Amino acid sequence: MSMGTVWALLGAALSALLAGAGSAIGVGKAGQAAAGVVTEDPSLFSKVLILQLLPGTQGIYGLLIAFITLTNIGIMGGSADMSVHKGMLYFCACLPMAVVGLISAICQANAAVSAIGLVAKKPDQFGKAMIFPAMVETYAILALLVSILSIFGVSALK
Repeated sequence: MSMGTVWALLGAALSALLAGAGSAIGVGKAGQAAAGVVTEDPSLFSKVLILQLLPGTQGIYGLLIAFITLTNIGIMGGSADMSVHKGMLYFCACLPMAVVGLISAICQANAAVSAIGLVAKKPDQFGKAMIFPAMVETYAILALLVSILSIFGVSALK
């Protein structure tokens, strides 16, 4: 295995690892708040569950970037031999999703916890409460797009 492949694998691993860790932290934090609300009013379970799950999307995005990278570098079928330069480009292409995935999942959890508190006091305001953590999702999606476009850009290089 070449050092270029090692760099590309490191980028893929960081994307899945950091975004996944952020999602685990986020879903856990929001889950704690949701459990408290359901203790008081079990009828709010479905509403707070949706809010709890929102920080989990970054982990999915990170995993998607890892799979796309592994496919493009030939690990999942083909030859995984590349230059160090190209491997470092793949590594850099994975970083937006890795870093933004970690940070945005935790920030989204904070917004979700507040939204869960809002739903606990005013269940009829669920739609409005959902918007606050959903706004954070925008930046995770932007990072996902940057990483996808970068990976395919690197793949197009000779």
